[in-house]
Amino acid sequence: MEPGDAAKQARAAAQLRKGVLEYCVLALMRDRPRYGVELLHALEDSGALATSQGTVYPLLSRLRRDDLVTTTWQESDSGPPRRYYALTDGGRAALDEFTRVWPGFRDAVDAFLATPHPSHGDLA
Repeated sequence: MEPGDAAKQARAAAQLRKGVLEYCVLALMRDRPRYGVELLHALEDSGALATSQGTVYPLLSRLRRDDLVTTTWQESDSGPPRRYYALTDGGRAALDEFTRVWPGFRDAVDAFLATPHPSHGDLA
């Protein structure tokens, strides 16, 4: 591995994660409300989407401001009350739209990665 390769790979992974994290978080709330640490653990379990509280909680705040999620407080058997996040109709619509466009986006990226493409100068 060349010097700097690990840093480049980390930046590339971070950019990919940033682009899809919002929709993955919304998808985790598709079937039931979730609290923040629960979302963090689910993202961590995925491997590629592991992130920090410093990323997830500001994202959840933005989703709330954008009216894509709503929150409620619920008592916990193992500590203080927890804030649960649930999809609003707008959040469900945003997730449905992403779910609709994602396969085409994914397939286009896969095609670029799998097939060598001529450079502009090779077209003549």
